[in-house]
Amino acid sequence: MKKTILAILKYLFFLSVGLGLLWLALRGLDFEKIAVEFKNAKYGWLLLSLVPGFIAHLSRAARWNIMINALGYKTTLGSTFHATIMGYFANTIFPRLGEVTRCTVLSRRQNIPFNGLFGTVIAERVFDLICIIIIAFFVIIAQFGFLRGFLEKMIWVPLSSKMPSGTWFVTLLGVSILMAAVMFFILLKISMPYIRKLSFYRKLRDLLLGFIAGLKTIKNLKQKNAFIAHTVLIWVMYFFMSYIPFRALQSTEHLTLIDGTTLLMMGTLGFVIPVPAGIGAYHWIVAKTLTDLFGIVSESAASFAVLVHASQIMLVIVLGIFSLIIVTFKKSQPLNVKISSNT
Repeated sequence: MKKTILAILKYLFFLSVGLGLLWLALRGLDFEKIAVEFKNAKYGWLLLSLVPGFIAHLSRAARWNIMINALGYKTTLGSTFHATIMGYFANTIFPRLGEVTRCTVLSRRQNIPFNGLFGTVIAERVFDLICIIIIAFFVIIAQFGFLRGFLEKMIWVPLSSKMPSGTWFVTLLGVSILMAAVMFFILLKISMPYIRKLSFYRKLRDLLLGFIAGLKTIKNLKQKNAFIAHTVLIWVMYFFMSYIPFRALQSTEHLTLIDGTTLLMMGTLGFVIPVPAGIGAYHWIVAKTLTDLFGIVSESAASFAVLVHASQIMLVIVLGIFSLIIVTFKKSQPLNVKISSNT
């Protein structure tokens, strides 16, 4: 009962955060201008952007198949696709539930141990994180001038205007940070015997062990080239999901390939924040990027964020309902037996 209440309160908290960010993204805008943007939008481009979205989901399922095969189990593309989509569908309602959902669905239908499946999902997230870091690296290089001006305007100028001038202050700040770091590590070392008894520490340790187990599956991959190819394909399709919608609005159709890559990186951050379906977080980050980085009018930026987010979520909902129907009425196949690596 206590866990249920905490889960509900956590959900309501992140939902309120998302709604608050949505309010920030739309605050002070002229909704009549936004209505005009919706009216004049070329919805064919939004529908076209769903094609790479579907390909990305299919490729992600195929990549998961490769990792599951490395564990010694056989699965079908259809089974992993439906489980993957149901995971995304669950994420639109309850953030971070998707990983558990997709593993649970496939474990029950294909008789594969849940822990092994969850380890592969964690390993997937590692590779996705590496891809995001690589994309961010190239974006920073390509957009260095824009990003420098953006950071100066949003962070450095406001902070520097409130800081005392002079080298003595910089020196004092550096020494203070160094002393704080030393004190932190000393206190951490003294407190470790007590920290190890905390449930939070045990959960973190189990998460790390699962992470390591997931990484070990990579060593056993027999189709490493296919795994890498699907990883590249997934993120190329994600790029087209960000770039193609530029053509839907007159105010964004001049944006370039590198602008699409930048928006891909920023939009991904919007879905990383644990709010239901990325509501608010995606809208605020994307609108802010288009306005402050690319100089798009606020109403146009907000319209773009709303239209793209709505189209992507509708794709997940439609595919999710379809997969739910298939999984519900199709018989399970609990005949999976682990194949020995020696055979």
